[in-house]
Amino acid sequence: MTSNRNTTSKIDYSLVFILLLLFLASCIAIYSAQMSGQYHENFLIKQIIWYVVSALIIAGVMTLDSDQLRKICWYAYGFGIFTLILIIVAPTSIAPVINGAKSWFKVPALGSLQPSEFVKVFVILALARVIDDHHQKNQLKTLSTDFWLLLKLGIVTMVPVALIMKQPDLGTSLVFISILLGMLLISGVSWKILIPIFTGCIVMAGTVFYFVLWQPDLLEKYLGVKQYQFGRIYSWLDPYNYQSSEGYQLTKSMLAIGSGQTIGKGLAKRDVYLPESQTDFIFSVIGEEFGFIGASVLISLFFLLIYHITKVGMETKNKFYTYICVGIISMITFHVFQNIGMTIGVLPITGIPLPFISYGGSSLMGNMLGIGLIFSIRYHYKKYMFSAGV
Repeated sequence: MTSNRNTTSKIDYSLVFILLLLFLASCIAIYSAQMSGQYHENFLIKQIIWYVVSALIIAGVMTLDSDQLRKICWYAYGFGIFTLILIIVAPTSIAPVINGAKSWFKVPALGSLQPSEFVKVFVILALARVIDDHHQKNQLKTLSTDFWLLLKLGIVTMVPVALIMKQPDLGTSLVFISILLGMLLISGVSWKILIPIFTGCIVMAGTVFYFVLWQPDLLEKYLGVKQYQFGRIYSWLDPYNYQSSEGYQLTKSMLAIGSGQTIGKGLAKRDVYLPESQTDFIFSVIGEEFGFIGASVLISLFFLLIYHITKVGMETKNKFYTYICVGIISMITFHVFQNIGMTIGVLPITGIPLPFISYGGSSLMGNMLGIGLIFSIRYHYKKYMFSAGV
């Protein structure tokens, strides 16, 4: 009886409650989205099934302690790279091209599976291991050791990014970059190195933006950027001029959210038809049906989730755990800001789903895999609370 009570007390019930609220929000939004009649599928039932599978993933990951996670991280990373290579060389009967990208495996009875969603978490584990090992081996910090750490982190991240760009999937690649930048901030690398890097990233982004607007042929020739990706930028800057093509979803999304006003139109009382609203544009459904108040409640849930993970990362004395928390925060934060930003026209459309809300098994399981690491930290870190940093 005592053992069961101790085990139960280690479970993070606050995180369970937050996930339960996100689950309910997802079910309500998807139920309404599938009423549009674009597909004759019950996405709600499928999403519930994926949530059940994800709960099992969390239960499995939660049993792994720090030492076990450190041991398996490189195996997981290697497996992730293998799947990304496999999806490139696999025939289209196994890995079909969908919307111009070869990013999914076709799985009988399950639909499709996107390996990159899981690789995000594998990369977070690998980066955390690299940072932790580096600081254990280099007690005396110099610019030389910092550059060496930066190089290792860059290689670990850029290998999957290069493979994902071959699919091509720019949106997912940006998630990996955001994870790298977030973990760089707490990696201990000197600001003498970080400031030029972040400045360089801003300049590079501005340069790319310039070429997209005035020299797109060069990007297409040398970087392999597809023409439809340019259209997303053009339709973002002037959506109403492209509302019959690339700007269709954005204009409809802004119309839906704006028409929801303060309290929304009510559940399943949408007037604006928006294709694929159960996936990338699920926030538009919430904005139209529940208005500013409903959208604000959902955003507050995400802030609460991020705050909770931040708290976990600050409480644990295990640096490896702290680095994992930062990686998960970076991943979820970028997903939320990018998805919501693109539905209201603040950011370009990239095809990134809203975590825990959008329909999709791969996205949900990938994010839940990351959350499983947070449950693992809470489950195991108490034994280290008064130690120096195991």
